[in-house]
Amino acid sequence: MKGIIFTEFIEMVEAKFGMEITDAIIQNSQLKSGGIYTAVGTYDFGEMVSLVVNLSKKTKIEVPLLLNVFGEHLFGHFTKNYKSMIGHSKNTFDMLEIIDQVIHVEVEKLYPDAQLPKITTSRISENEMILDYCSERKMADLAYGLILGCQTHFKEEFRIDKEYLEADGSHVRFHLIRK
Repeated sequence: MKGIIFTEFIEMVEAKFGMEITDAIIQNSQLKSGGIYTAVGTYDFGEMVSLVVNLSKKTKIEVPLLLNVFGEHLFGHFTKNYKSMIGHSKNTFDMLEIIDQVIHVEVEKLYPDAQLPKITTSRISENEMILDYCSERKMADLAYGLILGCQTHFKEEFRIDKEYLEADGSHVRFHLIRK
């Protein structure tokens, strides 16, 4: 997993929960990296799982909710640091439609070893979209948070239904309906 995900996670934990909790989850996670990450590095996905699980234990907040919050935080980071990619989109649906064909292509140019989820979209109507998330990492709750961050960025509101097409969470369908 790319280091930018780790550095942003640690930044979010520090901002929302403080340095004491950040240090505690790093210590409790017994990380191979020692919890020292660079944005351009690549780290074992298991370290992220360990950090999130230990944050959940420390804060008593369920893992799915923590991943939702992190996804929202991460989208905010993307809007600040990758304006050129996001700036062309006029709304949430436009943004979600370019993830796989534009954004992930650019990410793979920068990081050929990146293991990105497969995102496919289908617009049902002007106010309705289906988004399929496929990944062996099973981080649909993070994807959900990114969608929430996207709708907040574009000042839109949706009802978002989530359907597990694979019981293990490797394929999840999001049904977005504009309110």
